[in-house]
Amino acid sequence: MAQKKASLACAECGSRNYSIAVSSTTKTTRLEVNKFCKHCKKYTLHKETR
Repeated sequence: MAQKKASLACAECGSRNYSIAVSSTTKTTRLEVNKFCKHCKKYTLHKETR
């Protein structure tokens, strides 16, 4: 099974700070996780982008 790459973008400033490997099968929801944003300099919600 092949893995695709996706990015995690900050919900406040929109910068794409992290890259993750996701499975290629379709899913209905996107990953949302609190991570540290180096541009905002605080922990913010990061959402999965393609």
